[in-house]
Amino acid sequence: MRRNLAPLVLSLAFAVACGKKEAPAPAAQPGGAHDKTTFVHVTIQDIDSLDPAWAYDTASHAIILNLYEPLVQYRGSSMSELEPLISEKVPSVANGLVSADGRSYSFPIRKGVKFHQGGEVTPEDVRYSLMRFMLYDRNGGPSSLLLEPVTGLASTRDEAGKLIEDVYDKVAAAVTVDGDKVVLKLSKPFAPILTVLASWAPVVSKAYGASVGAWDGSKETWKKHNNPQKTSEGFHSRPDGTGPFMLERWDSKTKEIIMTRFAGYWREPAKLKRVVVKGVDEFQTRKLMLAAGDADSIYADSLAKPLLESIDGVEVIDDLPRIDMNPTIFFVFKIDVQGNPNVGSGKLDGEGIPSDFFSDKDLRLGFAHAFDAEGFIKDVNRGKGTRASGFIPAGLPGHNPSQPNYPFDLQKAEQYFRKAHGGKAWEKGFKFTIAYNSGNQPREVIANMLKRAVESINPKFQIDTRAIQWSTFLDQSNSSKLPMFILGWAPDYPDAHNFAFPFMHSSAKYPQLQHYKNAEADALINSAMREIDPAKREKLYKRVQAIAYEDCPTIFILNAVRYRTQRKWVKGFEYNAVWPDSPYMSPFYTVWKE
Repeated sequence: MRRNLAPLVLSLAFAVACGKKEAPAPAAQPGGAHDKTTFVHVTIQDIDSLDPAWAYDTASHAIILNLYEPLVQYRGSSMSELEPLISEKVPSVANGLVSADGRSYSFPIRKGVKFHQGGEVTPEDVRYSLMRFMLYDRNGGPSSLLLEPVTGLASTRDEAGKLIEDVYDKVAAAVTVDGDKVVLKLSKPFAPILTVLASWAPVVSKAYGASVGAWDGSKETWKKHNNPQKTSEGFHSRPDGTGPFMLERWDSKTKEIIMTRFAGYWREPAKLKRVVVKGVDEFQTRKLMLAAGDADSIYADSLAKPLLESIDGVEVIDDLPRIDMNPTIFFVFKIDVQGNPNVGSGKLDGEGIPSDFFSDKDLRLGFAHAFDAEGFIKDVNRGKGTRASGFIPAGLPGHNPSQPNYPFDLQKAEQYFRKAHGGKAWEKGFKFTIAYNSGNQPREVIANMLKRAVESINPKFQIDTRAIQWSTFLDQSNSSKLPMFILGWAPDYPDAHNFAFPFMHSSAKYPQLQHYKNAEADALINSAMREIDPAKREKLYKRVQAIAYEDCPTIFILNAVRYRTQRKWVKGFEYNAVWPDSPYMSPFYTVWKE
């Protein structure tokens, strides 16, 4: 029997949206939003890093793609049509830049493109950028996006964490310079490779990298720069891109980034002289800044939409389709309990949880059936979007609308909880913390929905919920300090592999953070990546989605749509579902103010 907690969901949503005190809007800064040459975007989060080889979160990536440029990019709002950037042409079989067997791609490098810190882009810089992106390979990072199709390896390290000796030679042989061209050779044909390159491995300066402590490009030193600490190389906070904007200042304490127009940009200069991106947790402050004209656009979730639609001079661009999987609930199978405030005693004694708490499938299924996804969509997302039936979102080939999900059923949840850890979880109870990133109201509601539902099943079950800032949240999730966490996945490129791999392959970001591995899923994903027959690929992904349902390492919630809130004087915004953190962020190159 389904227990109806819909009033609880609605009350939680209302409390989050309206229950916080209004904070006064900060005074407008000189040269702020009223200046037509300056654009101010107010979001909820800070960024993790400005290093293109490290950053794998949408907040950082959105800034990086305004500072740096890849070889090619998406044309306008299209998710399939590409246009050249650092490469003078988009390679194709027709123009002779893609080999007949689909394994070799040649990129003629554009001349006269300048780096922000001086010097012009050379083919050697492009080769260095591609190689560094693959060889850097930090845990949970983006390197596998290129490393896998180029070398056939999902990581530069084996399962024991030891460096694979011949990986450098494979990467070096796969990326070569031929006159003014850079040639990229794949281990096997991989159809989405150009869409990968449209977002990832933007061009950095080899000479500048060496000057700020990054890899110098030699075989002798690459191992020292494999899987480094986040701040160990200068690219973390001192970027040197070729994009239309260059970094003026990044203040991590105030969560503010200021970018200025790059005078030496190779195309027409940007219309805006300055872009300010500032993190403000409180929605009321963001709203007041927007209403006063001190912000040109703001982050606002579905709960806030009715509070924004009537503001004079503001427009809401609604029903923008997404191909992401956000939010998603992740279980961590091996929690780092040492010095961890999120796990209480670190034991299954009623005052905490042990490291292997969520390695028990019955426990995971108990939580899965205790979450009211339909109530979340109806009351929190205001009916927008549909229930996810797996990790591949609706609209992408490979999506299986017939894949079952976990119905909200507290009696069924209780049955699983009673079996978990041989009955000890039910007998002893547990206590731990669910954290969410500050300012993200839907994730806050999800954490509290789980808390209320699970605690209603057994009074010995205790869950605390806590907000932490974005960069700290990423650090704790990356180090497996969060027993379960609520995050999402925005596509690196629009293909089913880019959802199957990060959610289910043991070498990918989330499974590594969760310490989850399923050998059958790994093999199926590897096969699907190499398969060129769409029907066969779909069959392989269908089985992987079934494994995800059986194992329950994650809870998928929503096929989403979003909206954008901006002042009516903003012009030139282009929505592309693949752009990181869209529709809130976008390429600022096309934007201006009237």
